Amino acid sequence: MAVPRRQLRTDWGLTTRMFITLFLLAAVYLAFVAVLWQSGMSSSGIFLIVAITMGIQYYFSDRLVLLSAGAREVSPQEAPELHAIVERLAQLADVPKPRVAIVQSPIPNAFATGRSPSHAAVAVTTGLLSRVNEQELEGVLAHEISHIRHRDMAIMTLASFFATVAALIVRWAFWFGVPAGGRDRDREGNAAALVYLVSLLVWIISFFLTNALSRYREFAADRGAAILTGAPSYLASALIKISGAMERIPTRDLRAAEGLNAFFIIPAVSGESIFEWFSTHPSLERRLAQLRRLEQELGRGWA
Repeated sequence: MAVPRRQLRTDWGLTTRMFITLFLLAAVYLAFVAVLWQSGMSSSGIFLIVAITMGIQYYFSDRLVLLSAGAREVSPQEAPELHAIVERLAQLADVPKPRVAIVQSPIPNAFATGRSPSHAAVAVTTGLLSRVNEQELEGVLAHEISHIRHRDMAIMTLASFFATVAALIVRWAFWFGVPAGGRDRDREGNAAALVYLVSLLVWIISFFLTNALSRYREFAADRGAAILTGAPSYLASALIKISGAMERIPTRDLRAAEGLNAFFIIPAVSGESIFEWFSTHPSLERRLAQLRRLEQELGRGWA
């Protein structure tokens, strides 16, 4: 049975970091658009391609992600306990009950997808179901429900729009070449070179900023799970089990799932990332430290 929600103080540090990251992203993107405008180059075709592609991903994200993961939606009759936990947590979070799916995979993991709470789905792997108990499963699902409640899929899609435009410009320049500037080149060639260099810079900067934003959203989802369950130790215990089990998963299976790492509760990689700045998720140590602080705030504490 779910523990009633308890109130936690607002984490102003986390809120401030997310705000600053979004502000910096907006500043970078505005500068990028200004350069494109001043260059006189027509980028409407690139914007249109990216807009259509990301629009499809945005509106059909729940189905596309489930399809790419090989997830199968299950009915309450097929997975009554799983559905009961999801429904209970959705009620606590005040969101519509998302669709529920299971992925046949030895990798212990879970993810949520969907552009809004009314178009969302949560999925768990068979590897997760076989390794965690009911309380740990509740902690994991509370984390995913928090992602849905915070509309994280929509936020990250919008945050990465101009970064995708910059990446496409860089790739096209790599494939087709960049006109060199100089006395023997006209203004258009110089403008193309400038746009390429600025696009490369925007791509690099936005990579780190969007990853930072993703890590903050993971912290927020962990915090949301603590509020929903009233027991941060549920999620902490699950994270420890998932991370430990990842070491024993064959590298081939991890590589097959790495395309969904941004969605997973823990990336499908063996061991910690070399540099957290390159990761979409915080380190396990930092997540456990936050959950421990939340547990103490709730007056519980764990050994």
